[in-house]
Amino acid sequence: MPLQADGDVPGLIVKFGDYPLHHGGVGAIRSLGRLGVPMYAITEDRYTPAAASRYLERAFVWPTSGTEEPEHLVEGLLRIGRRIGRPAVLVPTDEEAAVLIAEHQEALGDSFLFPRVEPELPRRLASKQGLHELCVEHGVPSPSAAFPQSYDDIVAFAEKARFPVVAKNREAFVRRARPAVNGTTRIATREGLLALARDWVGRPGDPGVILQEYLPREEAEDWIVHAYFDRDATPLAMFTGVKVRSWPPHAGMTANAYVVDNPELADLAARFVKQIGFTGIVDLDLRFDRRDGQYKLLDFNPRMGAQFRLFESESRVDVVRAMHLDLTGRAVPEGEQRAGHRYLVENIDLPALLAYRRSGYTTPHAPARASGTELAWLAGDDLRPFFTMLARFVRPGAKHLYQLWRANRRGGTTTK
Repeated sequence: MPLQADGDVPGLIVKFGDYPLHHGGVGAIRSLGRLGVPMYAITEDRYTPAAASRYLERAFVWPTSGTEEPEHLVEGLLRIGRRIGRPAVLVPTDEEAAVLIAEHQEALGDSFLFPRVEPELPRRLASKQGLHELCVEHGVPSPSAAFPQSYDDIVAFAEKARFPVVAKNREAFVRRARPAVNGTTRIATREGLLALARDWVGRPGDPGVILQEYLPREEAEDWIVHAYFDRDATPLAMFTGVKVRSWPPHAGMTANAYVVDNPELADLAARFVKQIGFTGIVDLDLRFDRRDGQYKLLDFNPRMGAQFRLFESESRVDVVRAMHLDLTGRAVPEGEQRAGHRYLVENIDLPALLAYRRSGYTTPHAPARASGTELAWLAGDDLRPFFTMLARFVRPGAKHLYQLWRANRRGGTTTK
């Protein structure tokens, strides 16, 4: 039986910040649009890949930085809601949007449909420190971590730490003019840490970092969980997979991944989400540490992940479709995930492949052969986003990839 969605309830892609080449937003527009759901999106301008999709009814051009006052962003959303003219399902593509929606549910509730969650929970989950504290509270493995409050704390940490260590921005989801580190940064020595830390002094939220145990990639496996949980924190769609390549290498956005059944990992994710009472779409990154046999939770994104289209059930359900079906009062059909299916992001997988081959790293936990491939940009029924991506990517994109490669050579890499 074909999957049927409520075509009277539109969807709105909500994004704050300047990142026009976002394949996840295009994937959500296509996913719901193919079911006959009218789709709208907030875009940086009229010439983004999302704005070019044949499945988009209208792009609302609203350049934002993600640093605006919440009241301004809420009023902007309400203004868009009035222009749509009927309640729409909100699909946030970044933490800023997910946190804003959760913390302003009362103001947005009459104009939009979205999972109702404890207002403070998405902010806590998106925070590196908040997530670590929740993991400790509920017995979920995560890398050991320290949260220095001053330069003296960092000096004391350096005296007893086992290097290398990893430094991340404590509130990574909050866009800043001068972040403490440029994403996930591997620090090899005590001297290197102290040299970096001198630049962290004197900034708002000083020093604003989390210092974390380094899990060596030679002894680890990168896993992904995507799921949708209903109002009772029960999973209506649950998927697991492995990350084969990312860009920048080993610590960035997924460039290539496979669907791999992992009941143990699915059970861990379901139990944790039930314990914290989260409702909605989740995108989890975990690293399996072969040294102690534990899956360690690295990131909990309280929204759809850019690579969500890797996962679809035999019933044609993905996490975005599951959310729309559930919020419009329709049953979410059960079905097994498409094991062995592959996802590939065309504009970043080639440089990632070259970097991984140069490092000699392989992914032994990935399938030897794909049962099928989903491309992030190219789709036969919706070609314009692919060519729009190429037009915007070629020159500035190549320069950006080179800058990220140089940062990775120095030991710093940028997360998704």
